[in-house]
Amino acid sequence: MSKPKILYLPTSEHTEKVFKPEVFARLRNRFDVTLNETASNYTSDQVAERIAGFDGVVTGWGAPPITEGAMQHADALRIIAHSAGSVKRLVGEVIDKYIVPRQICVFSANEAIAYNVAEYTVGALIMTSRRWVDFIAHTRSGKWQREEVTSNGQFLRGSVVGIVSASKVGREVIKLLKPFNLTLLIHDPYLSDWDAGNLGVEKAGLNDLFARSDLVTIHAPSIPETNNMIGAEQLQLLRDGATLVNTSRGSVIDHDALLAEARTGRILITLDVTTPEPLPVDSPFRHLPNVFVTPHISGTGAYGYAKIGEMTLAALEDFFADRPVFGAVDFDRFGLLA
Repeated sequence: MSKPKILYLPTSEHTEKVFKPEVFARLRNRFDVTLNETASNYTSDQVAERIAGFDGVVTGWGAPPITEGAMQHADALRIIAHSAGSVKRLVGEVIDKYIVPRQICVFSANEAIAYNVAEYTVGALIMTSRRWVDFIAHTRSGKWQREEVTSNGQFLRGSVVGIVSASKVGREVIKLLKPFNLTLLIHDPYLSDWDAGNLGVEKAGLNDLFARSDLVTIHAPSIPETNNMIGAEQLQLLRDGATLVNTSRGSVIDHDALLAEARTGRILITLDVTTPEPLPVDSPFRHLPNVFVTPHISGTGAYGYAKIGEMTLAALEDFFADRPVFGAVDFDRFGLLA
């Protein structure tokens, strides 16, 4: 029996980042793989020129959008396996006309990236609320009077944590937070009562979540419905000393309102994502002592990156063995994807 033919689009740089050597060797052994042997990402036109006759396509960071021209030549295509996160830009142009009618499976490894983002989130909640950055700066300056920095507060244990969106990342954060003996609130209009109960969280309206939480972490996708979803009304509901962490997208928060609230100094903020990104050099967010900004690095990490490769291989193996594909995109919820 002939092996399924796979057109592999990522460069070697991407391959080395997300595929362990033994995982990539298995991929090449299990399938008839045609590699991208250039040092550059293909263009959409180059994909269209190459895609005929392939049963599957593996994409990754830097892969071009799959265009109508490519789909017109994709006479054998049955699965697109994306060894990265969001697939919206990748297949958005052809989802309704080609992908859904042809019942082509689209896999995303965003679950693997969620592992890294969730770990960052929990770390940021602890670091921010405990003000480690302030204490480190304090001792580096030669001081040791911890009273100059508030050293006692409501940290994770025993707190109320508000999670905005039961996304892949949000659900992974819930898992990591469970051992901390805290109360979890979640705002997600698409989360059913049954799913909330299964996750062990309490559903809450957005304003209620901000009013009740000691710490809030945001994991909503960047879609029209979430643009500036969190503004002055919600931010002003946060109690003094509350912690706010955003690892989703900057567009979810009204940054003018956020800056106004940050300038009061009454809440602590960590931002891994901003609008714009990167922030201008003279942005006040870079200099406020209660705001900590990282350069969009929450998704990085060897553990999650290795899981990307493992999950991509598993998706291909499961698909061609007629087994359910973990990570397959639900086209009914495509509009809600980041």
